[in-house]
Amino acid sequence: MAEKSELQPSKIWSSNYLFLLASIGSTVGLSNIWRFTYLAGENGGGAFVLVYILSLVVMGIPILGAELLIGRRGGHSTVGTMRVLEKKEGISPAWKYFGWVAMIGVFLILSFYCVIAGWTLDYTISSLFGLLNNLDSGSAVNYYNELLASPVRMMIGQGIFVAANVWIVAKGVQEGLERSISWMTPGLFIILIALVVYAMFTGEFVKGLEFLFYPDFSKINASVVLAAFGQAFFSLGIGVGVMLTYGAYMPRTSSILRSAAIISFSDGFASILAGLAIFPIVFQYGLSPGEGPGLIFMTLPIAFGQMPGGGFIGAFFFLLLVFAALTSSISLLESIISHFEEVLSMSRKKITIIAGVILWLVGLGTVFSFNIWSAFTPLDAIRPLKGKTIFGIIDYFGSNLLMPLGGILMAILAGWILSKESARDELKMEDEWVFTIWRFLIRFVAPITVAAIFISNLN
Repeated sequence: MAEKSELQPSKIWSSNYLFLLASIGSTVGLSNIWRFTYLAGENGGGAFVLVYILSLVVMGIPILGAELLIGRRGGHSTVGTMRVLEKKEGISPAWKYFGWVAMIGVFLILSFYCVIAGWTLDYTISSLFGLLNNLDSGSAVNYYNELLASPVRMMIGQGIFVAANVWIVAKGVQEGLERSISWMTPGLFIILIALVVYAMFTGEFVKGLEFLFYPDFSKINASVVLAAFGQAFFSLGIGVGVMLTYGAYMPRTSSILRSAAIISFSDGFASILAGLAIFPIVFQYGLSPGEGPGLIFMTLPIAFGQMPGGGFIGAFFFLLLVFAALTSSISLLESIISHFEEVLSMSRKKITIIAGVILWLVGLGTVFSFNIWSAFTPLDAIRPLKGKTIFGIIDYFGSNLLMPLGGILMAILAGWILSKESARDELKMEDEWVFTIWRFLIRFVAPITVAAIFISNLN
């Protein structure tokens, strides 16, 4: 079916401010608070943070800028943009298959993201009702395992979270996304800052500062570098067309590279704030920063249960996770809905409801992977997938393969396939040297670093 020649007025951000809020909200998610903190804890604190910030500059900003550039140049969804660029820029028709693969990857990632976000809802309510009070290490682990063992509890949290996404996205860009992110994104940072202030007065804040900002250079090795670059890549959510879709709605007056820099550093700032909020509490209560993925759900509740007003603080913290998850997930869902809205005659509301039902059903594979299907590993014949549940398989394909592969292809498309004139026209840069640096990074540095992440993920 033919693509629309122009975006409708309702598919353009009302202002550059709202575009930036939406984009920052999209990138700041569970990865910044959950994944960043446990990776920093496992990889030497300050050494990891230093490499992470460097990775935002040499990889994050160039690829994010490339994705926004491609999106604004095409003006449609990921698949639609590839078709437009085929006619407008002469790229190969095969690029539309990348658009489809990216969209499928987004759907798979979103299917398990909604399940994990459902855990944060469960913990928020549990904290408010005092169910997490006075936990020790054993009871905190038991509480977490009880949640995973209950498909009904997980389905309820997942269902509520999917419904919230459908309700927001069905209303469209200006009535749904803009209205939601106009208060959720600032609210997310307000909660983060409030938790940092709380940590300053109740936790080992100086020790937390030293852990995050005094790097031990002897701890920087290939493993730490790959972990830091991988965190920057996954946190920004580049490579699967989400920011491409947001770029398609981007006002022509907005500077792409300036926006990419603001978004990248806001994403990094949120991660640092999360570390400043969490690690002082971890040190105050004698917990280990290297607890791994269980730091948020099994370690911090012990501290919340021991501190004065811990039920309220715990609920406040998990509400932060809900906000972070929601501002990211609506962008994932939007990138899917935008394509089907272009090619189907149904209303946006119907398309979104149908997508939400399918999303919930597919997500049940992740829910059951932690309980009734925990022993079901259907692809044992494939070595990298041996022993992986349905959730493990979806996560492997979505996070380990499709995202980094998509990042490499975005860099190739922007740096090698699109003409230099087209890139310069879209970036509208006054300083030629800045354009030259960006072009060098997107053609050589960014794809090589993402390729290293991709290869490491295959092991």
